[in-house]
Amino acid sequence: MKKNAANPKKKSRGFRIVALGGGTGLSALLRGLKQHVVRGDDKNPNAERPISDLAAIVTVTDDGGSSGRLRRENRILPPGDIRNCMVALSKDEALLGRLFQYRFHAGRGLTGHNFGNLFLAALTHITGDFTEAIRESSTVLAIRGRIFPSTLANVHLVATLTNGRRVRGETRITASRVPIKKLELSPKKVRPLPLAIEAIRKADLILLGPGSLYTSVLPNLLIPEVASAIANSKSPRVYIANLMTQPGETAGYALADHLRAIQIHASRKLVDYVVANRQPISPKVARRYRAQGAEPVVIDLPELQKLGCRVVLDNLLDERDVIRHNHKRLAKLLLDKFCCPPRQRATRVTSKRATSKFQIA
Repeated sequence: MKKNAANPKKKSRGFRIVALGGGTGLSALLRGLKQHVVRGDDKNPNAERPISDLAAIVTVTDDGGSSGRLRRENRILPPGDIRNCMVALSKDEALLGRLFQYRFHAGRGLTGHNFGNLFLAALTHITGDFTEAIRESSTVLAIRGRIFPSTLANVHLVATLTNGRRVRGETRITASRVPIKKLELSPKKVRPLPLAIEAIRKADLILLGPGSLYTSVLPNLLIPEVASAIANSKSPRVYIANLMTQPGETAGYALADHLRAIQIHASRKLVDYVVANRQPISPKVARRYRAQGAEPVVIDLPELQKLGCRVVLDNLLDERDVIRHNHKRLAKLLLDKFCCPPRQRATRVTSKRATSKFQIA
């Protein structure tokens, strides 16, 4: 009798997922995925395609608002995007989550600061280690996952615009309305966090986005070791498309333009699949966004196929005061499509039953 022969009682280890990005896009994605994370203390785990490890790798180039002030005055990495990820992954977003998101509106020196940012800054000084501060804060919030900065270096973004002008700093880059030709890190050579690289290497699924292309997604990929780890992975590598273009970053960009920018800046192909929304935006909301210079991202299938990407389409829109991805539906799509054994995955790509849920092009 063979060892470990088909034993129905053998417990699956679950799937290991890594998500890279920043801003509100990454935190929304994590909020959906955390519902499927199984921990040792779970009494009623979600047995269907459980996530055993969910790791977020977060860009650290923010230089505006509370994060920018703490960065300049306390010489720490910007905590804002990391704080948002912690709250998104927290067990209880109702009280502790609200506390970490609380922003002071009065008080000399406090106005504009966020409690979670101050908490991370204080813990960084107490422990002497930003990653340890993240770990301790994550324990307080009982998060379902792990969070890593992509680097511990004090790094800034520098953009070369199509008019030849160079702009330094994320805030100034976002405020510019001239198209971006090239994005760089300053300093150019920074070391990644080893734990982040390890998480990528062990991942069963790698997710990029959603989020601002030039200030959330690309900064992580400008670190050569991060791009190399993704490029060398045999697991599915998925780009989650933004719902709208972004003034100052991607005005006039179709979906293939986003993928070209990733490929050019990473100097290699990093994306196998693209997940995009096919649900129409209401005319009223579309007009409001258009007045701000944003349009729905055009899904140009022939160009995407030329880039060697398979496209997965579904109704992923959550339309309220602002347009966001429906995080529950997005998480279920990602798990249904990508988190199954390779043989089953191949079957799902070609089966008519699979396309009844979502369209694959």
